[in-house]
Amino acid sequence: MAASVDVLAIGAHPDDVELGCGATLAKLAAAGRRVGILHLTRGEAGTRGTPEERRREAERAAEILGAVELSILDCGDGALRTGPAEEDALIAEIRRLRPELVFAPTPADRHPD
Repeated sequence: MAASVDVLAIGAHPDDVELGCGATLAKLAAAGRRVGILHLTRGEAGTRGTPEERRREAERAAEILGAVELSILDCGDGALRTGPAEEDALIAEIRRLRPELVFAPTPADRHPD
């Protein structure tokens, strides 16, 4: 996949980005911007489907939205950890992708992740 992106959207779980700003990402991709999606967890605590199904769905959603990059970290779903290892993984992805614009969840989001 891509070595760098213009726009990076970060979400806790597979589907957060797609539901939160998918239309915006599709519009940016259609305008020629290189879009990346980064999920912090595999969604393993979800009640429907398996992490493997979520990955396949995330891959298909990224394709539909026109994303050139999809990364899924393993930061632990349900009680998203924020220790040094998780921070280092996130920082490494941001440095690798070098986005100009980042979409991220609001701290006001009521979900625990």
